[in-house]
Amino acid sequence: MKKLLTSLMLAAAVMAPASAQTIVVNNGRVVTNTATGVIENGGVVIRDGAIVDVGSSVSIPDGAEVIDAQGGWITPGLFHPHTQLGLIEVGAEPSTHDDAADESSFTAAIDVADGFNPSGTHIDSARIEGLTRFAVHPNTGSAILAGRGALADASGDPDSLFATRQFMLVDMSQSGARTAGGSRTAAWAFLRAAIEDARFYPGRFMSHHEGDAIDRYDAAALVGAVRGEIPLVMIMDRAADIRRAIAFAAQYPAISIIIAGGAEAHLVADELAAADIPVIYDPMRNLPDSFDTLASTNEGAAIMHAAGVQLAYTTVGSDLYFNPRLLAQHAGIAVAHGADWDDAFRAITLTPAEIYGVGDQYGALATGYVADVVVWDGDPLEVMSAPTHVFINGETQSLETRQTRLRDRYAQVTDDHAYAYEH
Repeated sequence: MKKLLTSLMLAAAVMAPASAQTIVVNNGRVVTNTATGVIENGGVVIRDGAIVDVGSSVSIPDGAEVIDAQGGWITPGLFHPHTQLGLIEVGAEPSTHDDAADESSFTAAIDVADGFNPSGTHIDSARIEGLTRFAVHPNTGSAILAGRGALADASGDPDSLFATRQFMLVDMSQSGARTAGGSRTAAWAFLRAAIEDARFYPGRFMSHHEGDAIDRYDAAALVGAVRGEIPLVMIMDRAADIRRAIAFAAQYPAISIIIAGGAEAHLVADELAAADIPVIYDPMRNLPDSFDTLASTNEGAAIMHAAGVQLAYTTVGSDLYFNPRLLAQHAGIAVAHGADWDDAFRAITLTPAEIYGVGDQYGALATGYVADVVVWDGDPLEVMSAPTHVFINGETQSLETRQTRLRDRYAQVTDDHAYAYEH
């Protein structure tokens, strides 16, 4: 169905006359994330929100708006696979948190879409650093099952949450063990019992509302993950826990597993690759800040790429609600410690889209893809590079944020203002 919709969208775009909605981004180093590779001096043609041409000598339709990249880089927009953007506004103020429900009796039934704020100020800060798409993750509350996450774009528009209930999150780390009753054995027992409740939904609940671990409402929400319709994202870092997750995946082959965290995942890279289990990983985590992360290293990304693990990068080492903007910097750290540039850039663009089942729409510059395009003044993984233009769904995005407005307001303080410094 997705392919049919994409084909129809492309056909409509090709037949549409050139207008203000036709944009040509030209004269740049085009990173396609496809078999075409990198086009050293090329361009991208955008029409009605879709990419309709990519190449070294694209034609410029009459009436098209032309953006000169001036020899910079033209890339797909960045896709962050693991954030709390739109769920937390001020970390120290509980009233601005919608990432977890600590006192709720619901677990799997929690849906981040109900609390997502597309106008969150941190979304703007991420967008001006090239982020165009992101996954919104819940945090655990009263149980290890945190609920269902969603996918959003960084436009800030009211409809920017474009896919809801896309994955189920469960915390199987050290913190999950505490939540479940004080040990990992309790966490795994709860998870297996919850899965059995969902497997036998609704039959198990015909005469009452309670299952062995979760109630009818939570079981109905967990069914999608149990049937493999959406992935089950497991938060964990310790190598021993990851091996247990690999065994769990073999026990429940219908369930699609994603590991998030994975500080010690490089120790089991070959097993993860063989089991075809993706990992959401932060290349910047290199300190043993807990007993779960004793083997963490900056070389972990390079090791997992070499083993063939499907790897997407996150910024959990910085944080997930106001520093997703640092995603490209974290990818640069991976390159500095042995990862190939192409692998690292793919890990913040196309691979996250593939992990969530939308890799045929986002994360690449190719005909038929949604026109999420970023123009950079240099290598995107260099810390001093910055976007000069950002397009989401083919629409030009503002590079202004609350922070840039404050910067501009106070950059030139004069005696004409009441808040001016008294000489």
